[in-house]
Amino acid sequence: MSSNDKAAAPTTPAPITLIEALTQAMAHEMRADDSVVVLGEDVGVNGGVFRATAGLHAQFGSQRVIDTPLDETTIAGLTVGMASQGMKPIAEAQFDGFMYPMVDFIVCHAARMRYRTRGRLHCPMVLRVPWGGGIRAPEHHSEANEAIFTNVPGLRVVMPSSPQRAYGMLLAAIREPDPVIFFEPKRIYRQYKEHVPDDGEALPLDVCYVLRDGDDVTLVTWGAQVKETLEAAEQLASEGISAEVIDVATLRPLDFATIAESVSKTGRCVIVHEAPKTAGFGAEIAARLAEESMYDLLAPVERVTGYDTHIPLFRLEMKYLPSVDRVVAAAKRAMAAG
Repeated sequence: MSSNDKAAAPTTPAPITLIEALTQAMAHEMRADDSVVVLGEDVGVNGGVFRATAGLHAQFGSQRVIDTPLDETTIAGLTVGMASQGMKPIAEAQFDGFMYPMVDFIVCHAARMRYRTRGRLHCPMVLRVPWGGGIRAPEHHSEANEAIFTNVPGLRVVMPSSPQRAYGMLLAAIREPDPVIFFEPKRIYRQYKEHVPDDGEALPLDVCYVLRDGDDVTLVTWGAQVKETLEAAEQLASEGISAEVIDVATLRPLDFATIAESVSKTGRCVIVHEAPKTAGFGAEIAARLAEESMYDLLAPVERVTGYDTHIPLFRLEMKYLPSVDRVVAAAKRAMAAG
């Protein structure tokens, strides 16, 4: 092979973080579709508080990467209006706790647009939401409020847990004809890297991902807790317990069939999530198991969750979040019960 041939040989892209995968997905869709726009507080010139939109303003200009006032209500209203009139806006709620002023537009308008107009209008918008704790931020910056939105008909609620899933699922969310709440676990924004080809290949929404096969207990989780749950599965394996790990990924609509199939094999289930325990989304999964998989269960369903308090600042923050030890202990209780 000549030196010129070597120079022309294709190279594998460098691995990227979850936050970089989001930027890559937005840039891909903005190049492919002029109706895709980005808007939010500081998303333009500054590239966003977490730099998720870094470089997009330089590439696409201020008409498509729009710095808004510091006003979440206005951001939500603009987004719904743009989406109902043929654009595909990607709005950013700078932190999860900043969503509450947006609720009226999200729940009363975005989620109902197709239903209200009998299909004449729809609302192809994505609301990106940096989600969850673990970064030593104050209240309103560290919430896990996904369960609120899983109760709203007309919304999709999505939460990726890796760079590859972030890229593929954001592409799918942007292409959806109806509104998507896209929660981004900010604790793992830069935690690790993966190879993510910028090939425009979307991943399916509305499916769970089985990340590890197992026979003894099913561990169900989503978002940042996938990391601790996989680590717990490794520890359990070292003690002779085979754990299957499921990343829910899309909370609404829930792919319950994948969870039920796993539990029919293992007979035991541990649900892991960061949000407070009471009325957390894990309760919905546990209820479905009780209704539809009762005779497959060999032990009561276990939940490992945050506590029924606001996330504590700052020294107790990591104590609040589900840990490997807590997941392992719950799996052992399930094994001992049946």
